[in-house]
Amino acid sequence: MYRAVLSADMAENATSRKTTILLADDHREFSATVAGMLRNDFEIVGTVNDGEQLVKASMKLVPDVVIVDISMPVLNGIEAAEQLSRLGNTAKVIFLTIHADADFVRACLDAGAAGYVVKSQVAMDLVPAIRQALAGKIFVSHDASLDN
Repeated sequence: MYRAVLSADMAENATSRKTTILLADDHREFSATVAGMLRNDFEIVGTVNDGEQLVKASMKLVPDVVIVDISMPVLNGIEAAEQLSRLGNTAKVIFLTIHADADFVRACLDAGAAGYVVKSQVAMDLVPAIRQALAGKIFVSHDASLDN
């Protein structure tokens, strides 16, 4: 009987675990703002400032979701996402960027992105993008263009 109760408690804890998120943006203040927005619903496991750090941290921390800017030093976000994919990392990748044109959206989706959020829409679109990605769907901000 004790084992059954313990197993039920463990199962409840496993299902109530917060989704883990790793943030990658070369603007620390912006990362801090995003972390503050997400902290109530998600567990922020780290923040990094360049694509190389993103790859290393993601392989070590194994987050559920990686939120990444395109324009970062060392490796840009697209290169980092491609590298994570080649390494077998299973984190859902969501780009959070100022770029809203179709070429960037396509490049990110081709790199395996599950979401594409324009920074001007972060407050409205980021949490829905995370939820959609976790549900196995693709999210693209309305402000981002898929047309030429």
